[in-house]
Amino acid sequence: MLRSRITPCLLVHKKGLVKTTNFKDPKYVGDPLNAVKIFNEKEVDELIVLDIDATSENRGPDFELIKNLAIECRMPFCYGGGVTTVEQAKKIISLGAEKVALSAAAINNTTILKQIGNAVGVQSVVVVLDIKKKKLFGGYEIVTHNAKKTANVKLNDFIKQLVEIGIGELVINSVDNDGKMQGFDFKLFDLIREQTDMPMTIMGGAGSLENIEEAINKYKTIGVAAGSLFVFKGKYRAVLINYPDLEERFKLYQLTK
Repeated sequence: MLRSRITPCLLVHKKGLVKTTNFKDPKYVGDPLNAVKIFNEKEVDELIVLDIDATSENRGPDFELIKNLAIECRMPFCYGGGVTTVEQAKKIISLGAEKVALSAAAINNTTILKQIGNAVGVQSVVVVLDIKKKKLFGGYEIVTHNAKKTANVKLNDFIKQLVEIGIGELVINSVDNDGKMQGFDFKLFDLIREQTDMPMTIMGGAGSLENIEEAINKYKTIGVAAGSLFVFKGKYRAVLINYPDLEERFKLYQLTK
């Protein structure tokens, strides 16, 4: 039986683990490797690790970080940040990551997705789309470079391209809900799900296990990722690495039967 995955998403900024709100004001919450050690103990389903500096700084992946993460991780993990070539993707997988994520590079050159898929396997290719509401006329738009640039492609058109190409997983991140912990933008996720049944992970806004339960119950076998929910505790957002225990997760997974 397939079931949903509950995935902590770790943002790396200046070598440290941070959490943002609407992709702004990164708050330092600790060392990435220490966080991974704690998540190991909590037996998380998988991890997403995103270097949010790489693309903005026009540099490649931090292979040293990836190597150290792979050494520590006892769970599958996906790495994204600065990936623009097949060689980089192959090295990331060779270092121990199970998946490699692209965003701006995929938008600029969809051919790279096929090439990486041929090199490491389609199942290991992930596209992360950061999406925000348009200021005028409604609808949504894809943004890149920590939401500082608007992609020169329409959301619906790009989803169609991804369906034609075939990728392992699509990660949809709501910029407007990022870090607010006030629930998901289901209108956005509905829009994407209407166009494709490819494996999908949603994130941006999770503030409680009830939010995760609602998402799993609505979409069934998807991934639900969160950042703030798993690094903060309480209304004052004290830093505390946390994750639902096996009994709590079992109740959530039951919804996918």
